[in-house]
Amino acid sequence: MTHAWQRRIDRAAHLSHMDTAARTLLQSYGRILELQRDCCAALEAHGERLTGAIDRDLPIVGPVAFPMVCAVTSIGPPALAEQGRGLADRIDALDSLLLEAWRTRTDHSFFQKLALQPYAECLAALGTRPRGRDLEPLPRTCPFCGGLPQLAILQSVSGDAGPGRQLLCATCATTWPIARVCCAHCGEEDEKRLAYFHAAAFDHLRVDTCETCRRYVKTVDLTRLGLAEPVVDEIAAASLDLWATERGYRKIELNLIGL
Repeated sequence: MTHAWQRRIDRAAHLSHMDTAARTLLQSYGRILELQRDCCAALEAHGERLTGAIDRDLPIVGPVAFPMVCAVTSIGPPALAEQGRGLADRIDALDSLLLEAWRTRTDHSFFQKLALQPYAECLAALGTRPRGRDLEPLPRTCPFCGGLPQLAILQSVSGDAGPGRQLLCATCATTWPIARVCCAHCGEEDEKRLAYFHAAAFDHLRVDTCETCRRYVKTVDLTRLGLAEPVVDEIAAASLDLWATERGYRKIELNLIGL
């Protein structure tokens, strides 16, 4: 599992050197990824004790996540740092946030995502099913944890089927297949209601939009750039989010840094 986090860290460092416009954003995200990597490694050490029920796993998750919260107070922007200091004063406050976030779907919760992503990815790697999520069942959500997709991925498949399309969960990073012509939010399949935007600066990235629900998802095309790390490259292309939001589209699920 830590190898996956390290690949993201290395990719963020590489892109920060290549892209001056996104350098500060990527450097900050790289530091956050390092915190999550260390959190995941600590959770892996307790793997046999993790049950998948957050209320039972909090004695493990809370103390492991708490140092991340404290670290953000020194590396995060002022508003986030102030919120982190409030949580750092009371570990039980973080526990309450994690319990609430485990049972709801929200994309405006930095500290909850900061802690739950390593936890959920660790559960997925162990094959330990999440318990007590009690999320409203929805189509096109993660088959493992019920989370919403953060992005879509195109990659080569065997045979003559062409690139396969998958969604990647914003919570546990599980991927699952979806039809090439289908809105990842509402399921719209009418090609006249679906469109995409592609910028020359990001040859392997695009924005997929739906006129029916006015939602969008960013797609990382690994057939164009196999070295891409989807969660990192998606953040590097923040300008595509600006293009979409300026036109009234709403992202299906915001990423960790709120884009």
